[in-house]
Amino acid sequence: MTKPAPATKAASSKKLAVKTDEKPWTKTEVDEVRNELHADRDRLRSELNMAEHDLHDLMRDAGDGAGNDQADVGSTTFERDHEMSLANNAREMLAQTERALGRIEDGSYGVCEQCGEPIGKMRLMAFPRATLCLSCKQREERR
Repeated sequence: MTKPAPATKAASSKKLAVKTDEKPWTKTEVDEVRNELHADRDRLRSELNMAEHDLHDLMRDAGDGAGNDQADVGSTTFERDHEMSLANNAREMLAQTERALGRIEDGSYGVCEQCGEPIGKMRLMAFPRATLCLSCKQREERR
């Protein structure tokens, strides 16, 4: 008697949620979204590393302020704040991207985190990091 082959990750994964008027996710569609998220993750990691490096350089140079006039100090402060904003934005988008990848793997991808209804394939293909259906997102933005 032979042992059954171990279940692969793809075979053991749950079906992803879809709206009633949508066809189920195909392997190609899931792979396309997953590849886009992986590419975003790599790009965001690179942007974050660059922003953190630039921020480190600005912070290091900030100690050399002797003799700088107010315009130089203001310009340096503006650059530092800008780099901090870029780093924080990249960090947040990276977290959202990694969370979306995790949701694909655990089978919860495509389910609205607020109401529990399907988000919709078209919305997810346009914005793969979406965690809310269109109705819940619109309600959130009105607040």
